[in-house]
Amino acid sequence: MVTNELIDPPVPADHQPPRRSGLLFLLLVANSAMMAVYMGVGSILLPTQIAEIAGDDKVAVLGLIGGVSAIFATAFNPVAGALSDRSGRRSPWILGGALASLAGLAFLGSVSTALLVGIGWCLIQATMNVYQAAVTAIVPDRVAVARRGTASAVVGLGLPIGGTVGVLIASQTADHLRTGYLVFGAVIATAAMLLTAFCRDEPRSAAPASAAAAGADDGPRAPKGAQVKAFLSALGHHDFRWAFIGRALMVLGYFSVVGYQLYILDDHISLPGGLTPPAAMAVLTPVSMAAMALSTVVGGMLSDRWNRRKVFVGLSAALAGLVMAVPVISPTWTGMLVFSALNGLAFGCFMAVDTALVTLVLPRAEDAARDMGVLNIANAGPQIIAPFVASAVVTTLGGYTPLFLVGGGLSLIGALAILPIRNVR
Repeated sequence: MVTNELIDPPVPADHQPPRRSGLLFLLLVANSAMMAVYMGVGSILLPTQIAEIAGDDKVAVLGLIGGVSAIFATAFNPVAGALSDRSGRRSPWILGGALASLAGLAFLGSVSTALLVGIGWCLIQATMNVYQAAVTAIVPDRVAVARRGTASAVVGLGLPIGGTVGVLIASQTADHLRTGYLVFGAVIATAAMLLTAFCRDEPRSAAPASAAAAGADDGPRAPKGAQVKAFLSALGHHDFRWAFIGRALMVLGYFSVVGYQLYILDDHISLPGGLTPPAAMAVLTPVSMAAMALSTVVGGMLSDRWNRRKVFVGLSAALAGLVMAVPVISPTWTGMLVFSALNGLAFGCFMAVDTALVTLVLPRAEDAARDMGVLNIANAGPQIIAPFVASAVVTTLGGYTPLFLVGGGLSLIGALAILPIRNVR
């Protein structure tokens, strides 16, 4: 059974923790900037750039680029997390990942072929996941178990805030792609500099001690196969494995639809006269994100008050699956507005409380960043794989209605995956 002692890293006797409000605000800024890049670039700028290059083949090209870049996203997150655990520091990885992302975004804005766009997006996914791995580890590093629901809710506001800002920026710069990419690069670099300047690394005595002990016990370095096995060892932990599965299915179902929303609005929904797809995204995203912000805060706080995580996670995942039927029943602009609001409510509550749940099933405190990085494979990977899945569904099953049904089914199965978790209520 996971205990609090295994989750909270040992704290030196003379340690003076930073003010929680200041720490959480900086984490909110850092996560908002990250989600602005993911949502603004991934939902508007990248699909717009691909549509200009590929024309009628845009669905297949976006899916291919998304599938290939998934390799980079899913590999770099846990690797960077493990390296930051070993170094005992988060700031160099946060700042380095952000500055490298700035360079990658500048490159992406300067290219005009599908191959170079694919290379640029792969680089950005790699560097953004270096940044994400280190930022994600700060909550289990610094926040007590009893406050993780509230902390996760505050940090989780990065999705509605960052997503809204990102889509608004992208909708205004969709006709000037190079400028849009540079703006997003500046956003992520600024957030990283603020976080690393005002939330400096603290000594992490557990990690070096553990490393020393491991070296004394193990002798020569283990073979690569054994290292990989140790790296993914958290998946052998029953509760962590089911949390991983539930997160992966929910995120995949959500982003399979959201990631193709620009093309859905362009090719599937009859928009009001004069409303372009990017402008429609600028309306739908704030609706979704406002609902997401509300459910993020309320869900996180109530899960702390009642000390219940599974019921919030399971019900919100189920709701996310069911609301996918709204655009199928009503494929109209009104239907999309209703869908966006309900989907935002469901996904916000899920991400806030599921993040708190995950911190309670981490096998070892000293491997927190590594294991959160492994879990983030279930978060980052599906977001990039989703266009590949969506492309296959749209092209083989004949349109966007099957895409909503597949996305809903994935979320419903994700809700069921929460049930086997044993040691969290």
